[in-house]
Amino acid sequence: MEIQGKVIQILPLQEGVSKTGNPWSVQPFVIETPEQYPKKVHCELFGSDRIKNNPFAIDDNVKVSFDLESREFNGRWYTSVRAWKVEKEGQAAAGESAAPAAPLPTDAAPQEPQLPLDGGLPQEESTDLPF
Repeated sequence: MEIQGKVIQILPLQEGVSKTGNPWSVQPFVIETPEQYPKKVHCELFGSDRIKNNPFAIDDNVKVSFDLESREFNGRWYTSVRAWKVEKEGQAAAGESAAPAAPLPTDAAPQEPQLPLDGGLPQEESTDLPF
């Protein structure tokens, strides 16, 4: 799965040693989606190689490839967003072509369609609504 957004927070790196003696590290971070109603998503980049190969900073626009994982502990369920790749905006396009892509002018950027306040329904249909 993939999600796009802006990195709004990078939490402290977590490191430790497993029961079998293997070192591990997790880089948690939070992105905010660019929707009309933005959502904040807490993600974790697991493994020192992935952390080193996927550098990012606060305010970077990124595309995160991830797996969802849920596990049960004492009768409660916990879900993690396990990132396995973080691409900065334009990084994938630059890797596919030799010439860097020129940024879009701000007036040519795609805009989300704006819905009318009345929901766009004809007047006779909107009067049947219970609210």
